[in-house]
Amino acid sequence: MAEATLGSGLVDCHCHLSAPDFNSDLDDVLEKAKKANVIALVAVAEHAGEFERIMQLSERYPGFILPCLGVHPVQELSPEKSRSVILKDLDVALPIIEKYKDRLLAIGEVGLDFTPKFAGTDEEKEEQRQVLIRQVQLARRLNVPLGAEQVLLHAFDGRPSVAMEGVRAGYYFSIPPSIVRSGQKQKLVKQLPLSSICLETDSPALGPEKLTRNEPCNISISAEFIAQVKGISVEEVQEVTTQNALKLFPKLQDLLQK
Repeated sequence: MAEATLGSGLVDCHCHLSAPDFNSDLDDVLEKAKKANVIALVAVAEHAGEFERIMQLSERYPGFILPCLGVHPVQELSPEKSRSVILKDLDVALPIIEKYKDRLLAIGEVGLDFTPKFAGTDEEKEEQRQVLIRQVQLARRLNVPLGAEQVLLHAFDGRPSVAMEGVRAGYYFSIPPSIVRSGQKQKLVKQLPLSSICLETDSPALGPEKLTRNEPCNISISAEFIAQVKGISVEEVQEVTTQNALKLFPKLQDLLQK
């Protein structure tokens, strides 16, 4: 698939295809995404229990579902209970990541979440930092995004002035369909240069409507709204964000050709 062709499709840079929400109709969801001109789905993990499922999906849909394995700062123990990540969670995950390291597009989803109900103590915050640091080191060793040179900040909700620090560092920001109902994200897109923007859905979350399952096909809503905010064509948003995704994910071009 030539680069010119890639510019005509959309890349969902962050979605959770292994979520239970998609257990019953994932094939239909993926068909809808293809019909919406989505050419690649970057499937992220939050814990080791999802890793094999994501890898199986990437085998079943080669060149379309692109796997990312990582450990999220908040671990869900049940639908009602979550806790801050601990180093043991990473210890369980690392051997599986090593097993699949040559097939990974990136390390993710990772980060820090110091919400008091999850990380109320200094010890919990420090453990989160150590888990993140080790995953950054891993990403650098594997030469895939997350390390300090290649970073995607997904669904960023901070102040635009803070975001500009990320722009200066060369980071990318992915925008979900929830932008249609988020004044904060709209302000962010107004300030961000298009050269720093990627598209995402964060499916099944962050859809255009609250409490409704989000799907990868809704990525076109992100593209259309960004075009509206910036006063440019949807085609320009599509082309630039896809080229940004190719710059961010060095392996993307090769994986798309499979």
